[in-house]
Amino acid sequence: MFLSAVILGVLGSFHCIGMCGPIAFMLPVDRTNKIKQSLQIASYHIGRLATYSLIGLLFGFLGKGFYFFGFQQQLSIIVGVVMILIVLLPKLFQKYNVSKPISKFILKIKSVLGAELKKKKKNTFFAIGFLNGFLPCGLVYMAVFGALATSNPLWGSFYMFLFGLGTIPLMTTVVYLGNFTNANLKKRIQKITPYVVALIGVLFVLRGLGLGIPYVSPLPVSHIGNVVQGCH
Repeated sequence: MFLSAVILGVLGSFHCIGMCGPIAFMLPVDRTNKIKQSLQIASYHIGRLATYSLIGLLFGFLGKGFYFFGFQQQLSIIVGVVMILIVLLPKLFQKYNVSKPISKFILKIKSVLGAELKKKKKNTFFAIGFLNGFLPCGLVYMAVFGALATSNPLWGSFYMFLFGLGTIPLMTTVVYLGNFTNANLKKRIQKITPYVVALIGVLFVLRGLGLGIPYVSPLPVSHIGNVVQGCH
């Protein structure tokens, strides 16, 4: 399941080039000192990872509530079904733009980001990365669903952390080279992405069904306990 977080991160980084790419390329890094430049870029990524981890922690707590009431398996199935439906019925979900209710919040973030980009303080790069992590992205939402399905705050945080790690290679390249990807590559990634998201959705459904398939659909803990008791 955690591998899906990295895959979503890698795919998400291609999508992020459109929104976050310009921010990454405009980072006020020191182009004359390679070591300082590397530390500044690392600080930027640490800021993004901190935001993703925090989001994962919050949704992990929410998922824990479902687990507390015995809905862990059902939650995994629901998350998987939602992922599949978003791929199969994109127009239905486009009518309910989840970004609209927080549009003022997003505008505020962009405003603060603009101000931070003009600074060159020690914490500037961390602050830019931290704020950058709150910008909306379709695959971030998918990763949030994954964090929710973990039903554990720490695992949810770790899931989003892995998602962030998956975005680092391409986003780092953008800092150095700008928007280097060609249109054909982006189109190919965009075509592949729905299939990958649907596949991950299927895996979440299988996980929730608890079919006893190792690593893919393990038996629920309660069921394992019953089996063990039956053996005595």
